[in-house]
Amino acid sequence: MKRPSSSAFPRPRAALLGLAIGVIAAPALAAPRVATDVAPVQSLVTQVMAGVAEPELVIQRGASPHNYSLRPSEAATLENADVVFWVGDELTPWLTDALGNMAGDAETVALLHHEGTLRYDFRDRVLASAEGADAHDEHDGHDEHDGHDEHDHGSHDEHDGHEEHDHDGHDGHDEHDHAGADPHAWLDPVNAQHWLGVIADTLARQDPANAERYQANAEAARDRIDGLISEVRGAVEPVHDQAFIVFHDAYQYFERRFDMNTVGAISLSDARDPGPAHIAEIQSIVAEQDVQCVFAEPQFNPALVETVLEGTEARTGVLDPLGSEIPADGDYYTTLIRQLGDRLATCLAAG
Repeated sequence: MKRPSSSAFPRPRAALLGLAIGVIAAPALAAPRVATDVAPVQSLVTQVMAGVAEPELVIQRGASPHNYSLRPSEAATLENADVVFWVGDELTPWLTDALGNMAGDAETVALLHHEGTLRYDFRDRVLASAEGADAHDEHDGHDEHDGHDEHDHGSHDEHDGHEEHDHDGHDGHDEHDHAGADPHAWLDPVNAQHWLGVIADTLARQDPANAERYQANAEAARDRIDGLISEVRGAVEPVHDQAFIVFHDAYQYFERRFDMNTVGAISLSDARDPGPAHIAEIQSIVAEQDVQCVFAEPQFNPALVETVLEGTEARTGVLDPLGSEIPADGDYYTTLIRQLGDRLATCLAAG
């Protein structure tokens, strides 16, 4: 029996048109869905993903990351993520279990643990000696940073000259245990430059179609940070040796990069309330070390700063390591570092 020709069973014109449109309009593979823990990391990822997609933030802006309870929408962000960029369990120990339970299929990148990241151990205390010891004793090793203003963009994993600490094995880190790495590493812009490369490489593996864009965006962002480092160094250089006290010990990465003279912290790195003996010791430092400024933070009790300042001529200012009031966009990170430098320079120069 002769088979009928195809014309004997013509396809409806609408079906043919729909098939053609489907071929023409077939979408490219979607960009990876990306979650980030804190705003500084979100800003770096936003810069790398510019023109492709927007990363989502897990921890609400203005909240302390040390202890946090996820909202349902934030838990859903983790569940839907293809990639999660976070600082590490030293900053958010509670997030370790959440990632395992909610983002088990996602690639997770703990930036603090990545090879090439400059890390410092927690300081148990940030105090100059009340007997008049050199306030810069806390900063022994500053010379190891010489030459890093000219960042080698061709070797993002090499930070020659930095003293690094291997902090593997800190899963389950207790935020009250001050052994191990200080997690506030984004406050050194050289770390941010390195992380931009890590972010771009990760996204390029996940999304090869946009790999060139990710790498170009990261390179442009690193160039902007080169200029930022020079700008901030110029702003703080005239006052870099002036003594000041911070609310909690979150700033040593910034201090070391720009050779600043912190002589005390009202609270330790996890921002626990200090005891009366510690407050009394800080008051002695203010009186005896010619402290120019005592800096509060917007998330914590300002009465503690007022107690420290009582009976002194020291001025007060506000520093925020998370830049809670800065708009959440690609310029956030640059604004954060510039703001820290400007506020330090303004308060310390006022005398």
